[in-house]
Amino acid sequence: MKWWQNLKNNPLARLGAILLLIFYTVALFADFVAPYDPYDSQLNGSLLPPTQIHFKTPDGRLVPHVYPTTQGPVDANTGDRQVIVDDRKPSVMGLFVKSSPYKFLGIVPFDRHLFGTTGEGKINILGTDEQARDQFSRLVHGSRISLSIGLVGIAISFPLGLLIGGISGYFGSWSDSILMRLVEVLMTIPGLYLLVALAAVLPPSLTSAQRFMLIVIITSFISWTGLARVIRGQVLSIKEREFVQAARAMGANPIYIIVRHVLPQTATYVIISATLSVPSFIVAESVLSLIGLGIQQPDPSWGNLLSLSTNASILVLQPWLVWPPATLIILTVLAFNLLGDGLRDALDPRSIQRN
Repeated sequence: MKWWQNLKNNPLARLGAILLLIFYTVALFADFVAPYDPYDSQLNGSLLPPTQIHFKTPDGRLVPHVYPTTQGPVDANTGDRQVIVDDRKPSVMGLFVKSSPYKFLGIVPFDRHLFGTTGEGKINILGTDEQARDQFSRLVHGSRISLSIGLVGIAISFPLGLLIGGISGYFGSWSDSILMRLVEVLMTIPGLYLLVALAAVLPPSLTSAQRFMLIVIITSFISWTGLARVIRGQVLSIKEREFVQAARAMGANPIYIIVRHVLPQTATYVIISATLSVPSFIVAESVLSLIGLGIQQPDPSWGNLLSLSTNASILVLQPWLVWPPATLIILTVLAFNLLGDGLRDALDPRSIQRN
């Protein structure tokens, strides 16, 4: 397992892996991590700034707490809405606080959240949106869609690319010509424009789950071609090796030889390519949601949370609604790229031989 040692010795790859582990763990346990329901609105609480945390109560106790905060009337002079803080009712913060019930992992009824408050005060770490919904809770729940779309896309596109590339390279002749011409035609289609065109004609009655699946299918349909071409080139070389010739001489089925003997030899490239391809699916969902053609409100995703940045007033007056989803998208893409680069270096035969 020298490649594993090489990977562990790469600090940037470790950083990427740790970030992804944190993000996917939070997404898996989103109901537990998020303090509030992402669809619930707070009374008189639209566009509240991040809640200020206090540590000394009016009676002198040292305990983290917040105060009930609401939006007041518009200031006649500045045009800004006033923020009203009721400092008479401190709400103590704590861990594993009892709150709105949910099903843990979608199975077990549970009513505890990782953190929260006891009392009237709400802890809005990243403030609230225009519908008075907790932005942090929506960001956590939105990670489920934005992070899973890449994994689902890889699960659809990579088997297709592997199989088409393997068949094309192994059989050659007319089948290779037909399949590669099909690949070349698909590669000429501009991905983003196709996504926008197809998403624009989708009926508005589609649910977010249906839109999610359509986005995944569309992005998968146009992303397997590059993999197929590379796999085809590798198979052209692998099929001439002795173990493949021996399996062929024993009368093994060609599809069995491709799946059992040929494609496993491409595992190194496939692992690295998969790691580096996931960000493209995440960015595609974010772009479509950003322009209003992806996951629709009220369902959260990082893309449609970022769509608020198209409103100049929000970008200037409520930056806490824009920067968190943008930062998470950047960090996720960067983490996958760091991990992919680390895997490429760790699986390099020259690197393994040096160690």
